[in-house]
Amino acid sequence: MLSAATSLPALASASSDTARALRTRLLVAITLGYGLSYVGRLALGVVKKPLIDQGIYSPVMLGSMGSALFACYAVAKLFNGFLADHVNVRLFVAIGVTGSALCCIALGITTDSLIATLLSGLNGFFQSFAAPGCIIALAATYSSADRGRAYGIWSTSHSIGEAITFLVLGAAVGAVGWRIGFWGAAVFGLIAAAVVLVLMPRKLNKKESGESDPGQTRGQLIRAQFAVLKLWPIWLLGLASAASYVTRYGIDSWGILYLEEARGYSSAGAGTLLMVANLAGIVGSLALGYISDLLFDGWRPPANLLFGLLEIFGLTLVFFVPSSPLALWAGMIIFGIGVGGVNASIGGLFAVDLAPPLCVGAVMGMIGSFSYLGSALQEHVSGTLIQAGLHKVSGLNHYDFSGAITFWLGGAVVSMLLSLLLWRRGRREVAAA
Repeated sequence: MLSAATSLPALASASSDTARALRTRLLVAITLGYGLSYVGRLALGVVKKPLIDQGIYSPVMLGSMGSALFACYAVAKLFNGFLADHVNVRLFVAIGVTGSALCCIALGITTDSLIATLLSGLNGFFQSFAAPGCIIALAATYSSADRGRAYGIWSTSHSIGEAITFLVLGAAVGAVGWRIGFWGAAVFGLIAAAVVLVLMPRKLNKKESGESDPGQTRGQLIRAQFAVLKLWPIWLLGLASAASYVTRYGIDSWGILYLEEARGYSSAGAGTLLMVANLAGIVGSLALGYISDLLFDGWRPPANLLFGLLEIFGLTLVFFVPSSPLALWAGMIIFGIGVGGVNASIGGLFAVDLAPPLCVGAVMGMIGSFSYLGSALQEHVSGTLIQAGLHKVSGLNHYDFSGAITFWLGGAVVSMLLSLLLWRRGRREVAAA
């Protein structure tokens, strides 16, 4: 059987104009589909304050729910990354997105912490279907010469989903209540499933067309996938991505609470500020692809360092210049650009470069598992640190975020330092090996 990481026969036999149109259609499908589905992973972040204020859940309970989501996502993404190399990725992605939407509907109904935690974990399981399928389709369609730019465009899907979450859902939760945060995420998820089914080509490779390749058996593919587990650069990149996701989801999951309680923003105002940061993340994702492709000829580490420094500088402005609204806005924009570039590369593009061509799904599953184990750890630790800094004065909640801030900023520093250990690893070197 031929893996999904091989070239598309439809493109090979088509005219250049037709091939370009097919690539564009696929890129729109995976970018828009993944971006809309991503809202279901972030909805919990915009409902935390009303849930705490109404006494439905404590910060520790919410941390447990977020941790369950990311832990299940991490474990399932490893399995689903390996599985996605063998299946029809169009249906695979659509099934996962639909399952996530159904979980969000149920989360908007229940107020039982145990049931909500289980549903959050199940949501994470279904969320893990999308990324491996999207990356397999992208890697099959674009060569290494233009993959950085295509991957940069796809990586904007994260920021699209984050912007929708913080602007649309944030405003809706402020106006209607916490339940609409989950139900709105479900609506976006169902739209994402429709986008994938309508726009993604039905047959992405020879395997899905019913053709076989005598030089590549399923057993050989499985052995190649497990050989990936012996590649130490993948493990190191996974650790760097895990540290990066501590920072990324620290801001995504708790940023609205921080801006409301520490900086005095309304739900809509905090959501708008995070939306601006995530729109800046689109710039960062696109810039990473173009800079690493065109300036460094596909060598990712110099770009990783540049965007890592931007991320750290932006957070420094946000957290340590509290008296300046201008510094806050500038810091969030710079942070957004930095984290968009870092996650586009460390969380995926660099891993695809390091991956054997037949095992893109397996490598993305490994990196995703590390990334979201970092996110799960972040949710638990952040919830505990915020709970420790919470006290009541005259019946009102007051927060000390200093411990959480140190944790989030430390993740960015550790991620940058770990990625520097892969400085000599370039696309040409790996391709030659």
